[in-house]
Amino acid sequence: MDATIVGYALALFVGISLGLIGSGGSILTVPILVYILKIEPFLATAYSLFIVGSTALVGGIQNAINRKVNYKLVFLFGIPSLIAVYVMRAFVLPLVPDTLAIGSLNLSKNLLLMVLFALVMFTSSLKMIRPKAITPSATPPKKSNLMLQGILIGIVAGTVGAGGGFLIIPALVLFANVSMKEAVGTSLFIVAIQSLFGFLGDANNPLIDWPLLVTFSAVAVVGIFIGIFLTRFIPDNNLKKGFGYFVLLMALYIFTKEVFF
Repeated sequence: MDATIVGYALALFVGISLGLIGSGGSILTVPILVYILKIEPFLATAYSLFIVGSTALVGGIQNAINRKVNYKLVFLFGIPSLIAVYVMRAFVLPLVPDTLAIGSLNLSKNLLLMVLFALVMFTSSLKMIRPKAITPSATPPKKSNLMLQGILIGIVAGTVGAGGGFLIIPALVLFANVSMKEAVGTSLFIVAIQSLFGFLGDANNPLIDWPLLVTFSAVAVVGIFIGIFLTRFIPDNNLKKGFGYFVLLMALYIFTKEVFF
């Protein structure tokens, strides 16, 4: 079967995962782009920002209509985050040489990106396999804490094209004293804005295959609606734990393949 068709079929799975559990889109997108569609890792992280940003925007708009978006938090948390993403994509990562000499080792930038991505996947999988109860802080939220959290998460998302939802939601609950439902809706809005704005740092890259990128994103958006429909029939906790084990295996596969093979 043609690899492009397989990639588009898996794009549907990306959207379904977002619709079912509200996160995990970029965790799946980058490996599909790199290993199935054979896109080099640095460009794949740029693609991931566009794809996840577009799909999250659909969910964000739906939550905005349902009044589950805290626009004050979008400003306080989201603006520093999207600035950090854009700076990483437009200015910092292009300065990193294709090959880095660390002692006697010569490591490629693509290898480092994929290893970092595997570590993000590993962290994400543990959060899904062994979720901890998150309770809001009893003290009023500090604007400086929210802005700092936004910057740190933006750096992670800008570097590996992932790390949005599963980092943002706990941060909003812990540091902004909001409910989980409001945190999820606000998170989708922030992920959409930071990802699409961050992608602007790569938008002038002549290597971008726009037909593939737009088609992949459109298929993922369709998957979101399928995932939302399936939530009526699949228990959330079981789904997240099963998906967490899948992500863990993917992280181990990527780390082993990149480091040892």
